[in-house]
Amino acid sequence: MLKFLHVACLLSATTLASQSLAGDGGSLQIYVSKAEQSLTVYDGDQVVATSHVSTGKPGHSTPSGIFSILEKQRYHESNLYSSAPMPWMQRLTWSGVALHESNSVPNYPASHGCVRLPRAFAKALYQMTERGAHVIITDEPVTPAPVRHATLFQPRRAIDEGQLLSDAELRPSTIEAGRRPVQVAMVEKEATSPVQSADVFADIPPVRILITRRGQRETLMDVQAMLTELGFDAGPVDGYLGRQTISAIDGYKRWKGLETRGEILSPEFLTRIYASAGKGAPPLGQIMVRQKFKPVFEAAVSIADPQKPLGTHFIEATHVDMLAGSAEWRGVTLENHLSSQTMKRLGIEAPVAAELTPTLAETLDRISIPDAVRRKIEPMLGEGSSITISDAGVGPETGDGTDFITVTREVPRG
Repeated sequence: MLKFLHVACLLSATTLASQSLAGDGGSLQIYVSKAEQSLTVYDGDQVVATSHVSTGKPGHSTPSGIFSILEKQRYHESNLYSSAPMPWMQRLTWSGVALHESNSVPNYPASHGCVRLPRAFAKALYQMTERGAHVIITDEPVTPAPVRHATLFQPRRAIDEGQLLSDAELRPSTIEAGRRPVQVAMVEKEATSPVQSADVFADIPPVRILITRRGQRETLMDVQAMLTELGFDAGPVDGYLGRQTISAIDGYKRWKGLETRGEILSPEFLTRIYASAGKGAPPLGQIMVRQKFKPVFEAAVSIADPQKPLGTHFIEATHVDMLAGSAEWRGVTLENHLSSQTMKRLGIEAPVAAELTPTLAETLDRISIPDAVRRKIEPMLGEGSSITISDAGVGPETGDGTDFITVTREVPRG
């Protein structure tokens, strides 16, 4: 579902491909390379715009990672730097990083952390994008490539109560919705009533998906729910280790003859309570889903070989066709250094020198997503939906009014 945006002017410092035949704004991907001081806009596999930029200077470096446009303002003044003007501002973090116009865009890092854009290009880019469009900032340049893997989601039509989709005979058709045709599925039940219903799949808001390792919060939420099911009132399932939850844990431990002193969520305790609840081994992975900058749901997933790093990967869906049940995925792998302390906390063994960052395909091979979770996500899969995979989990920049923000760390150079 593409609409065509014609940007009026071309800059000598900027290339806009094919009169800037860009996508629908939300499905565009923006890649910024700090090493090359460049910005590239992709619509699927097509480069639709490029420009030189100026990122943060030493001491005020622009963070690398996976971001999305949180807010857009035609004119904004900096709250941090003497009300400095920031026309055509597109915010990436609530802590002050943005894309914006500047009169000074040299071919080297010069900003206080934002990504400075040439004047005409800043306006053109602002007109191309929508809130939620992804911005990937890296040191060295990366290029998204097609990804095909059984672990990736494919769109499916939600099933109405009373009739399975497989029982209905669908035929593709179009209707006029505003100024553009919209793909629909026409369901015919009887010859006397040729059109019983029409489901419009256009403009499904994209979902943002994070797959990561489980943290103590997710494990504790499981424990609270299981304790209450087993008759030990642990209070609300909120992931907070309060007095009532601790009392319930101690009660369970006394029941099973476990030591109540020492580590509260000990491996032995977790193994025993998951077994008591009939849930098998404690899960190691978590999938989290957001839509329109708000949490929707989260669930456990399995990660094979947990001692190996997952790496940091970003994948986005384009050409989402709900009727055909198909989507095209394009992805990149990002460098992301984990400290020895972080690896120890996550249970990751330090890789030997000959090993490299795991490829996206290798990481997808290790992730198993329950069918029930797939059935919940796939009817929500709109154009521009994305998956981030990361060892580090939810970072501090992710919060109210954001998608999942993943800040990556530069790999030390020998």
